[in-house]
Amino acid sequence: MNNGKIIYLNGVTSTGKTTLSKAIQQKANENFYHLSNDMFQPMISEKYLQINYWKFLSEAIIALYYTAKVLSDMNINVVIDGMLLEEPEFQSNFHQSHYEKMKSIFADTPMLMVDVYCPLDECRRRNIERGDRKIDQSDLQNNHMAKNINYDFSVDTYLNSPDRCAELILNKLYNSHTI
Repeated sequence: MNNGKIIYLNGVTSTGKTTLSKAIQQKANENFYHLSNDMFQPMISEKYLQINYWKFLSEAIIALYYTAKVLSDMNINVVIDGMLLEEPEFQSNFHQSHYEKMKSIFADTPMLMVDVYCPLDECRRRNIERGDRKIDQSDLQNNHMAKNINYDFSVDTYLNSPDRCAELILNKLYNSHTI
């Protein structure tokens, strides 16, 4: 049985990952399920997030990855709207970095790792416009982003529209030998 493709969109909040995920779904010639950290965090009781936010959030993120892996194993394509953050609790929970854990889960899965870039000053502007994020939330997340990620591709959501970024990603996905 063939595996479904996974597109992992990595970037801080307000880089445009969710909008880009929707554009990929609209432009692709195949169906892509959309999974995000924002879908899995509400599964955690607020009580436990207050006790140890990073411990329980890291468990939810790993659950997201295993869900994506199961879907791929069922020959279902997935676009993940995520953030590879490095926190000490993640390392202690899983005995490896967030990035290394993600790579081990998707080791035998066709995946395109995409850096979703937007200048932090534009992310701040978008955070203000959205009204549901702290103004400096992107800056704070940027300080915790995993380093030395081996990206297959990068898009700039400040210079390019979501549709153009989706076209670039899908072109890379279907014309690349990394999958």
